[in-house]
Amino acid sequence: MSKQQWIKENLKPGEAYAGILLGVDGEKDQHIILLPGQATGVTWMDAIAFAVRAGGELPTRREQSLLFANLKREFEQRYYWSSEQHSALSDFAWGQSFSNGDQSIGHKGDVFRARAVRRLPI
Repeated sequence: MSKQQWIKENLKPGEAYAGILLGVDGEKDQHIILLPGQATGVTWMDAIAFAVRAGGELPTRREQSLLFANLKREFEQRYYWSSEQHSALSDFAWGQSFSNGDQSIGHKGDVFRARAVRRLPI
């Protein structure tokens, strides 16, 4: 099946195909799909709730790297929350700048932007 045929059969209106994220540590490879819409000025917990309402989840840090590489045009040049909390600092979570690609932590009470993704295992 061609890429175009796969996209036609698997993407819903408004979605964008980001690409394949290779599985690690025995996880399956996955197709990553960016859902339409975004939240602005949201805390980390509000970003999680937005993603659920959108029918997906916040992207992981690896997924954000893929989104930056392949779909940067779909993002404003701002900071977006990821789904990942900092391992040692429970009040902080990771995010990514879509202006320069940097990933860093922000306090969960800070307000940034959010996008949601859905995953299709391969």
